[in-house]
Amino acid sequence: MSQKSIYEFSGKQLLAKWFSQNAKIALPDTKLVQITPETDWSTLTEKHPWLLTQPLVAKPDQLIKRRGKAGLIKLNASWQQASEWIKERMEKEIAVEGVHGVLDHFIVEPFQPHAQSEEFYVSIISVREGDLVYFYHEGGVDVGDVDEKAVKLLVRIDDTLSAQTVEEKLLVQVAAGAVRTRLAQFIADLFEFYHTMFFSYLEINPLVVSNEHGIVPLDLAAKLDQTAEFEVGEKWGKMEWPAPFGRRATREERYIQSLDEKTGASLKLTVLNPNGRVWTMVAGGGASVVYADTITDLGFGHELSNYGEYSGDPSEALTYEYAKTIIDLMTRTQRPEGKVLIIGGGIANFTNVAETFKGIVRALTGNKDKLIATGVQVWVRRGGPNYQQGLKAMRQCGEHIGVPIHVYGPETHITSVVSYALGLVPPPDVGHHHHAAATTAVAKADVSEAIANPVPTPAPAPAPLTPRSAAAAAATGDGKAAAKEAFSLFSKDTVCAVYGMQPGAVQNMLDFDHVCGRKTPSVSAMIYPFSGNHFQKFYWGASEVLIPVYQKMEEAFRRHPAIDTLVNFASFRSVFQSVTETLQYSQIRTIAIIAEGVPENRTKSIIRQAREKGVVIIGPATVGGIAPGCFRIGNTGGMIDNIISSKLYRPGSVAYVSRSGGMSNELNNIVSRNSDGVCEGVAIGGDRYPGTVFVDHLLRYEANPRVKMLVLLGEVGGVDEYDVCEAIKSGKLTKPLVAWCMGTCASIFAYEVQFGHAGALARGQMETAAAKNAAMRAAGAHVPKSFEDFGSTIRQVYTQLVKQGTIVETAEPDTPTIPMDYSWAQKLGLIRKPTSFITTVSDERGEELVYAGVPISRVFEEDLGVGGVIALLWFKRRLPRYATKFIEMVLMLCADHGAAVAGAHNTIVTTRAGKDLIDSLVAGLMTIGPRFGGAIDGAAQQFSQSYDKGWSPKHFVNEMRNSGELIPGIGHRVKSVQNPDKRVTLLRDYALREFPNTDLLKYALEVEKLTTAKRATLILNVDGCIGTSFVDLLRGSGCFTREEADSFIDNGCLNGLFVLARSIGLIGHYLDQKRLKQPLYRHPWDDISYFDDAQ
Repeated sequence: MSQKSIYEFSGKQLLAKWFSQNAKIALPDTKLVQITPETDWSTLTEKHPWLLTQPLVAKPDQLIKRRGKAGLIKLNASWQQASEWIKERMEKEIAVEGVHGVLDHFIVEPFQPHAQSEEFYVSIISVREGDLVYFYHEGGVDVGDVDEKAVKLLVRIDDTLSAQTVEEKLLVQVAAGAVRTRLAQFIADLFEFYHTMFFSYLEINPLVVSNEHGIVPLDLAAKLDQTAEFEVGEKWGKMEWPAPFGRRATREERYIQSLDEKTGASLKLTVLNPNGRVWTMVAGGGASVVYADTITDLGFGHELSNYGEYSGDPSEALTYEYAKTIIDLMTRTQRPEGKVLIIGGGIANFTNVAETFKGIVRALTGNKDKLIATGVQVWVRRGGPNYQQGLKAMRQCGEHIGVPIHVYGPETHITSVVSYALGLVPPPDVGHHHHAAATTAVAKADVSEAIANPVPTPAPAPAPLTPRSAAAAAATGDGKAAAKEAFSLFSKDTVCAVYGMQPGAVQNMLDFDHVCGRKTPSVSAMIYPFSGNHFQKFYWGASEVLIPVYQKMEEAFRRHPAIDTLVNFASFRSVFQSVTETLQYSQIRTIAIIAEGVPENRTKSIIRQAREKGVVIIGPATVGGIAPGCFRIGNTGGMIDNIISSKLYRPGSVAYVSRSGGMSNELNNIVSRNSDGVCEGVAIGGDRYPGTVFVDHLLRYEANPRVKMLVLLGEVGGVDEYDVCEAIKSGKLTKPLVAWCMGTCASIFAYEVQFGHAGALARGQMETAAAKNAAMRAAGAHVPKSFEDFGSTIRQVYTQLVKQGTIVETAEPDTPTIPMDYSWAQKLGLIRKPTSFITTVSDERGEELVYAGVPISRVFEEDLGVGGVIALLWFKRRLPRYATKFIEMVLMLCADHGAAVAGAHNTIVTTRAGKDLIDSLVAGLMTIGPRFGGAIDGAAQQFSQSYDKGWSPKHFVNEMRNSGELIPGIGHRVKSVQNPDKRVTLLRDYALREFPNTDLLKYALEVEKLTTAKRATLILNVDGCIGTSFVDLLRGSGCFTREEADSFIDNGCLNGLFVLARSIGLIGHYLDQKRLKQPLYRHPWDDISYFDDAQ
């Protein structure tokens, strides 16, 4: 979402702070208090003593329009009166113009006495050409229709506004004098504030200007461009984004929002009518709108229970949570006629449909009893990668759980399942096959009724707005660009550069090139500023090609002068800079901006620059565009199987332009099933100000003799469709146009709703989908009654053009093929191969990292600690707390033993030789063995073997002496019976106290009594204590069989504990030497005995 409303309290705070630091005119000290249910009333007057000394104004601060007329402003009140007035209304439900909501935010500020003649109206609104400043010399609640009354001034993109211009252009009805001068400077400062702080709407009504009190904004309403938060978020501070009045988020909505915030996918849910019959779970922003539209247009808007979407390839876990939430909501109440759940969506680009359906199947299966009790029927329509397996899984799920689940694929019109589900049209008999023949026409609709006007005979049209003109291209020496058809963006000769490291998109473009029969790839180069020049390898059919990657844009264009198109995958943070740089190169005719979330100010600046240079901009927030048989931008059209099924490998006669990128796939499908296919298609992007608008592309199509009919898919918000109406009326567009504007469902919402795209929000009656559809129908476009009739309308117009001879159908060429990628074939289960590795330790492939079957989140929730993690990763199971605590004790006690031991010495010497951390650590670890730190395994094995044989401690000692072997784990250089090793004491006492069985440790202590009788230093050392205690732990915990316990010891896990522990100390020695900046170590010669063997 781009434009978001803010509290009046927030807006006035921003205004006061900015004016105090930047403005040429000063405002009086701003005094404001925001009061919510959490406010501590007892401290308010202490923090804001002016509340007790001045008359006050109190009012709700919840985006409520016309508060004065609704009786929601308390004027000229004392603090007692204002506080009582607020308390009477706090958390109470009221109705304002038919919208019911709960009051929970109020604002209190000083009452400003003034004359009516001192009130003015001023607002600034973002428009495509720049920003529109409105001024009226009267203000207040009775100002009326400011669109009609106000003086307007357009400040064009990147221009500034001076006080002189304000005075000359806007203040013509304000008398000359101090007030006028002050007002002019204030509006100039206000515009700078609006622009630098990335507002998209700012209204002050009334604005009081007087000689006595100066300038005081009484009421303020504002919207910020939320996408600019990365640029000005620090200046905004912590900003709250209030919901529209009447839209208090439910617990379920807040839960889905929390999931959405944790993922790169998109999860949205708005509960409209919890008791309704019709529930939806739709994949894709555009698709979610057309489903809601169709339900509403068919007369079931009052039964529509929810609006939302899941898109962006959510994981199985997220899809499960989303589906489970919707199922829970819909099964809380029952209806005698039952309920329907429509699981719909367009044709996915790259989402593996079968994978996403796994989460839905799991949710359906887990709630089967509730679904059956509620009488739920499920209707599914989906297309895209692996959709056949996904639909099969859904059908089998229905058979398994006893819930009717009806499944349809892309051969069925996207919204036809709505009519089937509502019982308006008998569903086709699909039997056990979801892909049985299904019509795109709607049976209930009279086809002729869908055609609002007869199809005119095409007539020559005036030249449209075109990309960089031939004359301009010739003037810059771009002969190749000059030779191109002015109406065409792409041809079989088009070559592009791709900005950003997007190997997947490049491969998709090359696969498209290959099936279209291009001789050479359409991608000549990639540009990636974050690495040096290199090559990337791609498939070209069954062979391979290398595509160069350049760090500098200048070098890419210099080395590849034929490039005339840039496909820009830069992020929303950097796309402005990269596009601005691209526009400096005259060879570029077209730029596609894929990124979403580009700030509106930056987009408008790009539009201005591109217009001046004659460059066509597609996007931002677009999937791109496609010229079948010639060129495609990035991932447009989806995977290669969809390219082939929609016949995009060769051109047809229909050209479309769409707002929605997701719905462009569906348009390809609809057009291919109802005509001879697509000639060109462009998704201009979902932002409020796309780089090019509908009419720009429709005029190109009008001039293209290969295009015989036009298709437009718009949406609620904006006024670009009216330009199309004017083009039809003026005769600039003469080819038949089938059009539809999504968002007709907005009429059922009592409050302002932001649909999927940033631009999908009506700012007035003209911007509603219903008004735009009516206008296009009146202008002569073929506008169906609902989107459900969209395909049949295209079919009827196309059929009539064929009958007229305007379109001459030709034989379908052979369907091309392309080798399937190995990874995708493996996902589909078409091939198999032996794996190179087997692992049972961890799994990073899912929603979260898993250690031996335990999700990482649970590791922290249950506070398993380091010992618990080692238990999972080394021993593949959870161990009792006493066991994991013992592991942690070993790590702590063995972390270091001074700088003199072999490992630390080697690490220190290596560090001082200038080696890095890894080399120095490894140098120390390499010394670990039988003589240093590696005796734990030996001690465990020797003691356990003698114990298992039934040898007495004395027999064991004698056997070791007779064989001439030292007993592992016995003996210490310094410590003795009289000077015990504290580490051994801690470990021994803990094991004896906490372990359920310590037979081997006790056996070792008996051995120690015998050995220390001979010499006091022959004590059980730390290696022996760890080894014998750990054997007791493994054998006595009940978590392992005897064979498993012995296997872990034989595999060296106990020495692993020492290696892990001592790594901590060795890293400490490395860091210590670096911190001390110690020089190269050279061993002193007087510490070496020199001998000559000859002597």
